[in-house]
Amino acid sequence: MKRSVALRLSAVLGVAGVAGAIAFGLPQHDASAAEATVTGFASQNGGTTGGAGGATVKATTGTAIHNALCTRASSDTPIIIQVEGTINHGNTSKVSGDSCNTAADRIELKEISNVTIVGVGAGATFDQLGIHIRDSSNIVIQNVTVQNVKKSGSPLSNGGDAISMESTVRNVWVDHATLIASGGESEGFDGLFDMKDDTQYVTLSYSILRDSGRGGLIGSSESDTGNSFITFHHNKYQNIDSRTPLLRGGVAHIYNNHYVSLNESGINSRAGAKARVDGNYFEDSKDVLGTFYTDAAGYWQVSGNILDNVTWSAKGTENNPAGPDLVSTTSVTIPYAFTLDNASCVPSIVAATAGAGIGLKVSDGKCSATASPTATATVSPTATATVSPTATATATVSPTATASPTATATSGVNLSIGAGADGSSKASGTSYGNVKDGNTATYWSPNGATGDISIKWPAATKVSRITIVEASGSSIGAYQVINGATGTVLASGTGGGNVSFAATSTTKLTFKITSSSGTPRIAEFQTYAS
Repeated sequence: MKRSVALRLSAVLGVAGVAGAIAFGLPQHDASAAEATVTGFASQNGGTTGGAGGATVKATTGTAIHNALCTRASSDTPIIIQVEGTINHGNTSKVSGDSCNTAADRIELKEISNVTIVGVGAGATFDQLGIHIRDSSNIVIQNVTVQNVKKSGSPLSNGGDAISMESTVRNVWVDHATLIASGGESEGFDGLFDMKDDTQYVTLSYSILRDSGRGGLIGSSESDTGNSFITFHHNKYQNIDSRTPLLRGGVAHIYNNHYVSLNESGINSRAGAKARVDGNYFEDSKDVLGTFYTDAAGYWQVSGNILDNVTWSAKGTENNPAGPDLVSTTSVTIPYAFTLDNASCVPSIVAATAGAGIGLKVSDGKCSATASPTATATVSPTATATVSPTATATATVSPTATASPTATATSGVNLSIGAGADGSSKASGTSYGNVKDGNTATYWSPNGATGDISIKWPAATKVSRITIVEASGSSIGAYQVINGATGTVLASGTGGGNVSFAATSTTKLTFKITSSSGTPRIAEFQTYAS
């Protein structure tokens, strides 16, 4: 099937495309000739174009965003709002007008349509301030970070949701966003991406959701089942307790997402919901799919997913995990064209494409990253590291069962991206997968002063160099680098940094910490062929 392409950047930037193009390192394009094309269910029901074709305005405050909405000729006049800087409570006021209905404590897209909000320049961060879409349609939100939105404590915003939709919402595309909390409900946070009360035709793509008790819900209660036709693809969920998403009724298509450290449960299909779950990579997680915390059953169709260090709870009257052997319980027809990346390369392709501020890179459907069709941005070596896919997967497989070739990456490509990881122990709040996620803000620590962490591949991989990136406060004393397949010690020394050794072909490489004066903290365990 032919893959739907991402929204063309020049359409988002509109007639003022030069500034945004420079900010992303992309060439200028003729906005008048651009097309707006969206992926997933948001491409249905007439499609989602946001403010394409409308005027372009720039905003560096929340008040300016509201003012742009309120000074339109009408509530459906197309508009593209380019946002740069930090939007917070201090610079977000209510603005009144015939074409808007705003509030001071959130970015309010209420009773409006045909709007694009896109981050440009050095980036757009909505700090402790959520984005609320209500009684609205045809909305695009792209290239923004929304962080630490609270429903309790101070300051309060948007019911504690980073992005929320409710009350007859249609056709919303959220793309290349980063949604972050700093804990769960007890710390004052709620969901990162919530939909309720008749929300339909939504796509969340190439986004990062992390460090939250709740990823997001579709339906606020077992009776709120009119929300449907939601697509989640090429997103990364990391360090989430549950709801990735919670689906009550309706249909969702969930494909090519990378899930790391789902601590309690993952995709929760219930109250008659149908989830099609294709080609995802689940790692270091618990109960990644099923019906949880209710006896109101939901259903799923599964294919091509990889389970890497996934554990399952026992079945009960209010607990029906789909594993350990994933089997479809329904059939879901998808009305739009899409092409799956093989699940074995999902961690690497998502690491290269997901989140705000990386240039709107997308998958080419063949396990490599590229810029959106009208852009020519170059991709870093780790972004272009490719694991040649097998034929499109049609059955759930374990990592060792995936037919992956011997790695042939060239010098400079971090072979840990897309690989597996395990270890001897992990301290509370840390994960083995944190050492290979490309994010130096996360890390692994052993449960003690010593321990080991390993990178593993499904087929023999040539390695001759590693880089150990330590997190702040780390203390690594003596170490050994060990061929995990044979037990051979390849190198030894003290501290972190670069370590070279004779080229070795192995399926597992272990960094063993044998002494330390404090707590070792490894942010990244990078591996290289040369």
